Amino acid sequence: MSGMYNLRTSRKLTADQINKGLNLVIADGITAEAMVVFTSGTFLTAMAIQLGATNFQLGLFAALPTFTTIFQLFSIWLVRKFNNRRLIAALFNFLARLPILAIGLMPFLFSRGTSIEVLFILLFFQHIFGDIAGASWNSWMKDLVPAGQMGAFFSRRTRMSQTLNVTLSLATAFAIDYIKANKPQDEILAYHILFLIGGSLGLASVAFLLGTPEPRAKRINDKLLALFKMPLQNVNFKNLLVFNSFWAFALNLATPFFAVYMLETIKLPLSYVISFGILGQLSGILSYKLWGTYTDRFSNKTIIGICAPLYIICILAFAFTASTGSHLLTIALLTAIYFLSGIATAGINLALNNVGLKLASRDEAIAYISVKNMFVAFFSTIAPLIGGLLADFFATHQFSGSLQFKSLDGVTNFTFISLQGWNYFFIIGGLLALLSLRFLNRVQEYGEVDKGRAFTFMRARMRSRLEENLGKQITQGLLLPSNIVRKRMKKRARQLRNIATGRIK
Repeated sequence: MSGMYNLRTSRKLTADQINKGLNLVIADGITAEAMVVFTSGTFLTAMAIQLGATNFQLGLFAALPTFTTIFQLFSIWLVRKFNNRRLIAALFNFLARLPILAIGLMPFLFSRGTSIEVLFILLFFQHIFGDIAGASWNSWMKDLVPAGQMGAFFSRRTRMSQTLNVTLSLATAFAIDYIKANKPQDEILAYHILFLIGGSLGLASVAFLLGTPEPRAKRINDKLLALFKMPLQNVNFKNLLVFNSFWAFALNLATPFFAVYMLETIKLPLSYVISFGILGQLSGILSYKLWGTYTDRFSNKTIIGICAPLYIICILAFAFTASTGSHLLTIALLTAIYFLSGIATAGINLALNNVGLKLASRDEAIAYISVKNMFVAFFSTIAPLIGGLLADFFATHQFSGSLQFKSLDGVTNFTFISLQGWNYFFIIGGLLALLSLRFLNRVQEYGEVDKGRAFTFMRARMRSRLEENLGKQITQGLLLPSNIVRKRMKKRARQLRNIATGRIK
């Protein structure tokens, strides 16, 4: 391995080395995303349901990716000892792929295949190794990606990987639905094959990481406990922890069970569930570039303040999807929810990741990022566990509201809300997420712009583009003098500059 790759860190990287490294990071993101598509999310949920998982076990699977984040402390110790983040990230990502491959090989090695308990144990170790690798990778990326390009680069990387996610998810969903309809006895085998393919693609991502250069980091000599305390002594970073943790708890009380709700309560086919997820990803892909530009122009906190309320509305709206009384209306409401939530999620995820990197101390970035991830992980873990434990209780308790219309022809009842089972979590999760925004106001970010002015700028820019396109059509279709159109465009450009610089409130 050392003969194929130069695993030494570099004191200073050239522009060519940085560009090559960024291209390899994108390649790593694409192959790793393909692995994630096949081995997690809705496909993992469907596999667990097929294996007979209880509501609590479904909650455990939802909590698993965050439950193991405590092991990022081990990553800090490794970085302190070896000061080679690339080697640590590549090695533990390699180890994280082995349990995935083991799940894929299970039916070929044992006639009974796998069980829900074995699946959970193997994924538990996969996430442990992945979290150790992830902490080193985050710190490595903070030093590799130029600070002024961080928003644009990660939005581009995410956009490309999500495009692949959409394609693979839709094709795989139709394949699984075909197997369920024509060869139901082979459905579990199909999920195992997905793990086998995903693990192989995950190994390819490790190869891309090994080829990515690493700028030499300042050696961390502080004790592990002192490093852990350091981010907590930073008041501003601590405020970010409080908001992010509260937000994560609120969201993970509800969102991990969206797929379960659609599969089990609304009884939608798997291809429908995946298609809704893809719709959200597509809207996110289309907006990533926009959010990447605006996080660099304004601030990450500003973008969160714009996107978070929209996402909260989508969570609350999910509670009404089963009470429409019409299958067509249910599909229409789910379509609107996923389209808008995709746009909001893209902005929130990008901004939360960037603001964590931005507020972290450069020399102790791995400690700041790991502490943030562990705090968020703790609250992200207990939320779906609570949801899984309480699901059976709420399943036997129903709350409904209806309107009654009386006429000569009879009585017509219209049910406008019906809460039972997971619906309670959607309402509670949405209200808690709304409450968490109060903590966001305490976070201070350099370069922060009032969200009202930022929203005004975005609206004006969108209007400007519409007018520009309309102006071209008018010029071409009605032969309106082009100098008139240019004057209008210049006027709009001045207004945009005034809004951006704060001259127009």
